[in-house]
Amino acid sequence: MADKVQFEIEFPVKASPKMLFPFLSTPSGLSEWFCDDVNSRGELFKFFWEGSEESAKLIAKKNDKFIRWRWLEAEEEGLKTFFEFRIEVDELTNDASLIIVDFAEEEEIEEAKLLWNSQISTLLHVIGS
Repeated sequence: MADKVQFEIEFPVKASPKMLFPFLSTPSGLSEWFCDDVNSRGELFKFFWEGSEESAKLIAKKNDKFIRWRWLEAEEEGLKTFFEFRIEVDELTNDASLIIVDFAEEEEIEEAKLLWNSQISTLLHVIGS
Protein backbone atom coordinates (compact mmCIF):
# COMPACT_ATOMS: atom_id res chain seq x y z
CA MET A 1 0.00 0.00 0.00
CA ALA A 2 1.26 3.47 -0.87
CA ASP A 3 2.00 5.94 1.90
CA LYS A 4 -0.81 8.26 2.80
CA VAL A 5 -0.13 11.98 2.89
CA GLN A 6 -1.83 14.59 5.03
CA PHE A 7 -3.95 17.28 3.42
CA GLU A 8 -6.15 20.10 4.71
CA ILE A 9 -9.19 21.86 3.30
CA GLU A 10 -10.68 25.05 4.71
CA PHE A 11 -14.33 26.06 4.50
CA PRO A 12 -15.77 29.41 5.61
CA VAL A 13 -18.71 28.85 7.95
CA LYS A 14 -21.38 31.31 9.03
CA ALA A 15 -21.89 29.80 12.46
CA SER A 16 -20.39 30.17 15.88
CA PRO A 17 -18.06 27.44 17.19
CA LYS A 18 -20.62 26.67 19.95
CA MET A 19 -23.35 26.10 17.37
CA LEU A 20 -21.12 24.17 14.91
CA PHE A 21 -19.21 21.88 17.28
CA PRO A 22 -22.11 19.53 18.16
CA PHE A 23 -22.51 18.77 14.43
CA LEU A 24 -18.85 17.68 14.38
CA SER A 25 -18.68 15.77 17.64
CA THR A 26 -21.98 14.12 18.60
CA PRO A 27 -23.65 11.07 17.06
CA SER A 28 -26.87 13.00 16.39
CA GLY A 29 -24.99 15.91 14.79
CA LEU A 30 -22.75 13.71 12.65
CA SER A 31 -25.67 11.62 11.42
CA GLU A 32 -27.25 14.75 9.97
CA TRP A 33 -24.48 15.27 7.41
CA PHE A 34 -21.50 12.91 7.71
CA CYS A 35 -23.11 9.47 7.56
CA ASP A 36 -26.44 7.69 7.88
CA ASP A 37 -26.06 6.87 11.57
CA VAL A 38 -23.50 6.94 14.39
CA ASN A 39 -23.25 4.93 17.57
CA SER A 40 -20.77 5.80 20.27
CA ARG A 41 -19.57 4.07 23.36
CA GLY A 42 -16.99 6.14 25.20
CA GLU A 43 -14.26 7.01 22.74
CA LEU A 44 -15.33 4.40 20.17
CA PHE A 45 -17.58 5.61 17.35
CA LYS A 46 -19.26 3.43 14.71
CA PHE A 47 -20.21 5.22 11.50
CA PHE A 48 -22.81 3.67 9.17
CA TRP A 49 -23.24 4.36 5.44
CA GLU A 50 -25.72 2.50 3.22
CA GLY A 51 -24.96 -0.98 4.49
CA SER A 52 -21.30 -0.47 5.42
CA GLU A 53 -19.81 0.46 8.75
CA GLU A 54 -16.48 1.85 9.92
CA SER A 55 -15.23 2.22 13.47
CA ALA A 56 -13.06 5.06 14.71
CA LYS A 57 -11.46 5.91 18.02
CA LEU A 58 -11.69 9.43 19.41
CA ILE A 59 -8.06 10.39 20.01
CA ALA A 60 -8.27 14.12 20.84
CA LYS A 61 -10.93 16.72 21.51
CA LYS A 62 -11.20 20.29 22.74
CA ASN A 63 -14.76 21.59 22.95
CA ASP A 64 -15.65 24.20 20.33
CA LYS A 65 -12.10 23.93 18.85
CA PHE A 66 -11.37 20.51 17.32
CA ILE A 67 -12.05 16.79 17.35
CA ARG A 68 -9.80 14.05 15.96
CA TRP A 69 -10.46 10.38 15.22
CA ARG A 70 -8.38 7.45 13.98
CA TRP A 71 -10.06 4.72 11.95
CA LEU A 72 -9.59 1.42 13.79
CA GLU A 73 -8.50 -0.25 10.56
CA ALA A 74 -5.64 2.27 10.26
CA GLU A 75 -4.74 1.77 13.91
CA GLU A 76 -4.61 -2.01 13.43
CA GLU A 77 -2.24 -1.46 10.49
CA GLY A 78 -0.02 0.70 12.70
CA LEU A 79 -0.75 3.87 10.71
CA LYS A 80 -0.67 7.23 12.47
CA THR A 81 -3.29 8.70 10.14
CA PHE A 82 -6.39 10.46 11.47
CA PHE A 83 -9.17 12.78 10.42
CA GLU A 84 -9.85 16.01 12.24
CA PHE A 85 -12.45 18.77 12.26
CA ARG A 86 -10.93 22.03 13.50
CA ILE A 87 -12.75 25.34 13.98
CA GLU A 88 -10.71 28.52 13.68
CA VAL A 89 -12.02 32.03 14.25
CA ASP A 90 -10.25 35.07 12.79
CA GLU A 91 -9.60 37.46 15.68
CA LEU A 92 -10.07 40.59 13.57
CA THR A 93 -13.15 39.70 11.52
CA ASN A 94 -14.65 37.06 13.85
CA ASP A 95 -15.22 34.88 10.75
CA ALA A 96 -15.22 31.15 11.45
CA SER A 97 -13.62 28.48 9.28
CA LEU A 98 -13.91 24.72 9.43
CA ILE A 99 -10.64 22.98 8.63
CA ILE A 100 -10.68 19.34 7.63
CA VAL A 101 -7.44 17.42 8.13
CA ASP A 102 -7.31 13.99 6.51
CA PHE A 103 -4.94 11.53 4.86
CA ALA A 104 -5.06 9.87 1.44
CA GLU A 105 -2.74 8.24 -1.03
CA GLU A 106 -1.15 10.85 -3.30
CA GLU A 107 -3.20 9.87 -6.36
CA GLU A 108 -6.44 9.91 -4.35
CA ILE A 109 -6.16 13.36 -2.72
CA GLU A 110 -8.27 15.18 -5.32
CA GLU A 111 -11.01 12.55 -5.05
CA ALA A 112 -10.90 12.79 -1.23
CA LYS A 113 -11.17 16.59 -1.44
CA LEU A 114 -14.22 16.27 -3.72
CA LEU A 115 -15.84 13.93 -1.21
CA TRP A 116 -15.15 16.39 1.64
CA ASN A 117 -16.53 19.26 -0.46
CA SER A 118 -19.74 17.30 -0.93
CA GLN A 119 -19.95 16.38 2.77
CA ILE A 120 -19.31 19.93 3.97
CA SER A 121 -21.82 21.30 1.47
CA THR A 122 -24.41 19.07 3.16
CA LEU A 123 -23.26 20.28 6.60
CA LEU A 124 -23.53 23.94 5.59
CA HIS A 125 -27.02 23.31 4.25
CA VAL A 126 -28.05 21.57 7.50
CA ILE A 127 -26.82 24.43 9.67
CA GLY A 128 -28.18 27.11 7.32
CA SER A 129 -24.78 28.60 6.56
